[in-house]
Amino acid sequence: MSNTYLFTGFPGYLATALIEDLFRSRNSIEKIYLLHLPSMEQHAKNQIEAWEKCQEVNTEKIELVQGDITQEGLGMSSTTSTLLLQEVTHVFHLAALYDLAVPLMPAWKVNVQGTREVNRWLSQCLHLERYIYFSTAYVSGKREGVVYETDLTHENGFKNHYEYTKHEAENLVHRMCKDIPTTIIRPGIVVGHTKSGATAKFDGPYFILNLVDALRNIPVLPYFGKGTARVNLVPQDYVIEATNYLAHHPESDGKTYHLTDPNPYTAKEIYEQLSYVYADKHPRFTLPLGLANQSLKFRPLRKVLGIQREALDYFLCSADYDNRQSEVDLAASDIFCPDFFSYTDALVDYYREKRGDPSKHISIL
Repeated sequence: MSNTYLFTGFPGYLATALIEDLFRSRNSIEKIYLLHLPSMEQHAKNQIEAWEKCQEVNTEKIELVQGDITQEGLGMSSTTSTLLLQEVTHVFHLAALYDLAVPLMPAWKVNVQGTREVNRWLSQCLHLERYIYFSTAYVSGKREGVVYETDLTHENGFKNHYEYTKHEAENLVHRMCKDIPTTIIRPGIVVGHTKSGATAKFDGPYFILNLVDALRNIPVLPYFGKGTARVNLVPQDYVIEATNYLAHHPESDGKTYHLTDPNPYTAKEIYEQLSYVYADKHPRFTLPLGLANQSLKFRPLRKVLGIQREALDYFLCSADYDNRQSEVDLAASDIFCPDFFSYTDALVDYYREKRGDPSKHISIL
């Protein structure tokens, strides 16, 4: 039986990669509807044209749909909405504001209100087989210690508005689970592809590469703080392949999956590895992290170093993400999270090639 898909968050990087993987791994595709904002129409068309040139995606099965998840009926025309409600079997909800520095109100509108509207809309789907909600492992906020895939509610607070609004949105999705077949995906911090190193933006751990690049001409690189917190990095291709596999797994209904590294490295180890691979240098002395944090209050310095201040929190807060449910349900596949050091060279090579591309760098406020 063929499936009909609806994706939110197109032409975002993860949505695009998931669609490409669907065509590589599955033959049962009837149609894929791609919901995009009116302001992103040209970008969406450009992606379709790119697919037509590479011939890796059957664009005859693709249809662009203009809309807005924050609006009633997802901002679609009533005719289009009625058609999709009758046809769609799988909904992938990826649309979100992912910026760690995003203000509360824009994040709430897209991440929480947008998810509420998606939930309302798909509750009317006549043939829905699976709702795949793309969350984050960092709904754990400031929790430390072991975090299980069944854990969500806590009172430890959050490092930023992104985490808080994704937590609230996932709460809304959990309320749907008893009535709608739902699978929740919680990846760690997603980095580039293990082979090509390709990534959408140089954020998260790439701030380390920005820093090393900015300091590469000084004789000795410093450490920043003790760096004992474990930082959970996962490559894009693992997240994409695992998500598509679990989205179609008969046993994944009602489950939440940590797509995380079961053996993550500490911030210090990651910093050492990236410094050595990129600049052939080993850090030699330690600066207090408090000093670095205070220094990054100054926007000119943040811009020179290419670092968001909010990113420092992820090198301080150490949580261990138990992923045994993911490992159990992925066991029949050949999909697993590789060791970060096994693909560091690919990430660094891509960064070195693209570091001059302004579209790859996020705005440092």
